[in-house]
Amino acid sequence: MIRHRPHQAWYVAAVAFVALVGAAGFRATPGVLLHPLHAEFGWPLATISAAVSVNLLLYGLTAPFAAALMDRFGIRRVVAAALLLVALGSGLTVFMTASWQLLLCWGVLVGLGTGSMALAFVATVTGRWFVQRRGLVTGVLTAGGAAGQLVFLPLLAVLVRDHGWRAAALVVAGAALAVVPLVGWLLREHPADLGLPAYGAAEVVPAPAPAGGAAARAVGALAGAARTRAFWLLAGGFAICGATTNGLVGTHFVPAAHDHGMPETTAAGLLAVVGIFDIAGSIASGWLTDRVDARLLLAAYYTLRGASLLVLPALFADSAQPSMLVFIVFYGLDWVATVPPTVALCREYFGASGAVVFGWVFAAHQFGAAIAATGAGLVRDSLGDYAVAWYAAGALSVGAAVLSLALRRRDPVVVAVEPVPVVTGRRAWSYRG
Repeated sequence: MIRHRPHQAWYVAAVAFVALVGAAGFRATPGVLLHPLHAEFGWPLATISAAVSVNLLLYGLTAPFAAALMDRFGIRRVVAAALLLVALGSGLTVFMTASWQLLLCWGVLVGLGTGSMALAFVATVTGRWFVQRRGLVTGVLTAGGAAGQLVFLPLLAVLVRDHGWRAAALVVAGAALAVVPLVGWLLREHPADLGLPAYGAAEVVPAPAPAGGAAARAVGALAGAARTRAFWLLAGGFAICGATTNGLVGTHFVPAAHDHGMPETTAAGLLAVVGIFDIAGSIASGWLTDRVDARLLLAAYYTLRGASLLVLPALFADSAQPSMLVFIVFYGLDWVATVPPTVALCREYFGASGAVVFGWVFAAHQFGAAIAATGAGLVRDSLGDYAVAWYAAGALSVGAAVLSLALRRRDPVVVAVEPVPVVTGRRAWSYRG
């Protein structure tokens, strides 16, 4: 009896999943550290939230350049360096005494590190290694990053409660370091390096030569994509996605629940449940993306999210009531379900540059998250509660659904984004499709 080994693509996807989970740990800490940092240093919540915003913003802005760097230097080198940055930023945090150090460690170092393993990393891995099951694998890897961030929360909350916030930061640094050897050992660059076709492909496609000028390629991809209507609709919708997930719920749900008398460990546990159901929602979304129009999926996801956020302020209490549990399950299924259809649409509209362009769309996601993280902190400091922030997020989500429905099927596919000369002597952007 002949036994067939799994395709190498599945091993690569498994290592990528572990790396994404390892990088997610420190990004889970804002919600459980806001009050401890405020209590120890006396910094306003808006100041601490500003560090979160820097982290979120760099997390997004790094993504397109990281995707281009992966084409230049390889996935393994970029991911290993990113994990080391996460560990360094997390470890140095325990020595800080001033708010600018929080901005440097938590904001800059960890933002750059996690941004290098953001969703553009997912798009790069799936684009190279999968033809069939691409949407499904995108959903699974997306779930790894998002769910890992949330599942870390109960552990971090217990560590903060029993041993202080510094212990939690050191645990995250150790987790990131532990993944580095695994990445160096098992993560592979291209199927052709092993003499294999991509999963679902019939022929071996030679690996492209390393692309020089990573920064120029990333900026060139943005310049070309920015001339299309589809890019701005996708970026606008994804900015709202970031504002209503990482920026608002991921950062402020725990302190908002604590304002109503709920213990922080209980609130962190609820977000962990969001992470668990996020896994199911992301995988299901990836499966649906292979079969259903991605525009309709996005419209449905954003509409349902908006409805759930509009009712959230009425659900907070000093304990986890059944109505809150229903919200957690519902919201968890929708948390990053938007990613597989957004990746698919970037590939549809922008062809070979889809992963890099998605990096810029993801940068818009994090820009929205950064605004929401700081804005919600200001709302809480000035009004005494978060209600206005939840209502605004619900309304914005409905707007994102409208943007998704405005996407057209016949937008051109952008294949080349390099400037080329034309007969007038000026430079124009070349499109084929």
